[in-house]
Amino acid sequence: MNRGLRQEYDENGYVIVRHAIDADLAKETAEHVHWLAERNPGVRPEKFGHDMLVRDPFMHRLVGDPRLVDIAEEFLGPNIAMWAAHYIAKPPKHGQKVLWHQDGSYWPLEPMEVATIWLAATASTRENGCLRVLPGTQNNRLLSRSEMQDVPDGKNVLASGIHPSQIDDSHVVDLELQPGDVSVHNPLIIHGSHSNTSDTWRIGLTLRYIPTSTRVKRESDRAILVRGNPDSRNSNQYAARPSYDSAVHMPFRGMDAWMPA
Repeated sequence: MNRGLRQEYDENGYVIVRHAIDADLAKETAEHVHWLAERNPGVRPEKFGHDMLVRDPFMHRLVGDPRLVDIAEEFLGPNIAMWAAHYIAKPPKHGQKVLWHQDGSYWPLEPMEVATIWLAATASTRENGCLRVLPGTQNNRLLSRSEMQDVPDGKNVLASGIHPSQIDDSHVVDLELQPGDVSVHNPLIIHGSHSNTSDTWRIGLTLRYIPTSTRVKRESDRAILVRGNPDSRNSNQYAARPSYDSAVHMPFRGMDAWMPA
């Protein structure tokens, strides 16, 4: 156990791990977004969600990378699943903002035991709309979805957020990351991000890891088991290991291990 990592997370609600993965894998992750964008021209790259990714062998390879799973194990123990992946890829000049929110307000999990690993595939900076957090707010109560403000203007990644009157951003921290760095944040911490008006992409991947003892209350969801064993006390569903198909999937390093037997 990395006690310093866990202590900082418990105190602030987040922690940064530099060089969590190598630069080549981070670059490949960014390439995956561009590959998806070419094949899904009607979908904004901030919306490349789990349903699009859960049957993709590159995503399985990435979320099961031992370096990322080792980080998740620091917070969750030895039996781990990746419940939901989501690229929030902000294109230059018009990348959407993310309103202030707590992740747990949206998630069908019981108990709310989650470690979100936010992976930087490109540099994530103040200029291109990096993740921003309000340290200590992980100690706030979790707001219900009905307590949040709807903002259905199509300009935000989320169509809702915490009302501005409830936000004190005087101690906000901008989580600036380089490719391959990750941040880990608590499901109750209040966070968001500005839009990207810069000339560069900001590509991030959120990976929501849970202990397999956490129950996913939406039966249609398929998690990816990355370490240990499922928990027989719940009925969580797990995605099958996909096979690589050159007609359907992006080529990637190590894809031979995903070829059909």
